[in-house]
Amino acid sequence: MTNDETTRTALVTGAGSGIGRAVALELAAAGWPVTLAGRRAGPLEETARLIGGRAGAARADVVPTDVTDPEAVAALFASVHESSGRLDLLFNNAGTFGPTVPLEEISPAEWRGVVDVNLTGAFLCAQAAFRLMKDQRPQGGRIINNGSISAHVPRPGSVAYTATKHAVTGLTKSLSLDGRPYGIACGQIDIGNAATEMTARMQQGVPQADGTTRPEPVMDAADVARTVVQMAALPLEANVQFATVMATAMPYIGRG
Repeated sequence: MTNDETTRTALVTGAGSGIGRAVALELAAAGWPVTLAGRRAGPLEETARLIGGRAGAARADVVPTDVTDPEAVAALFASVHESSGRLDLLFNNAGTFGPTVPLEEISPAEWRGVVDVNLTGAFLCAQAAFRLMKDQRPQGGRIINNGSISAHVPRPGSVAYTATKHAVTGLTKSLSLDGRPYGIACGQIDIGNAATEMTARMQQGVPQADGTTRPEPVMDAADVARTVVQMAALPLEANVQFATVMATAMPYIGRG
């Protein structure tokens, strides 16, 4: 089974900024009609405007969505089905860092807030994508989950974020297994220090495992986006199960 280059459609969550915006821009430039999902309409519309300003880019549809709300997620995927007739790629990207505080200071509400976005939101979107991909003809599609370096190693004071990103790895593996009979491929990209609004503080100085605070190098989010597009371009018979893309000199190898 292979994807039809002329009809493939994509959905990007968290598309209003950062990595989500960068990926949406690259997908549209590569000819993928893309649906942009996220909590706030304004940033999504700005992403759509940027896509529209690129010669030859595919169309972009804006669907404001709270990925933690099952009804909102159902409405999002109904909109995708209505506008495009099928879904070939979900980039499951919406996420939040949550508070960077000592473990004993995080509140139950703060914990749930991170879990709701990073894990439950990713599950709800993957589940809805799975249903569409299983039922459409030709059957199948691809889900790429945004993991993190924190899916492998933690930062100090990041228990909620780290726990959810480890859980996303389990979600990726389960989707990969359960999707096999239906031509649904699932992979994960683990990103380290892409230069976005969320990581601006990295260049100012962040806590290290040895108790010091030091600035860390970052990389262009467009490099992440190009990697996602390469993963997405594969035929469904092939899959990048896990990819790590990181700033070359960041403290990951040897962290701690």
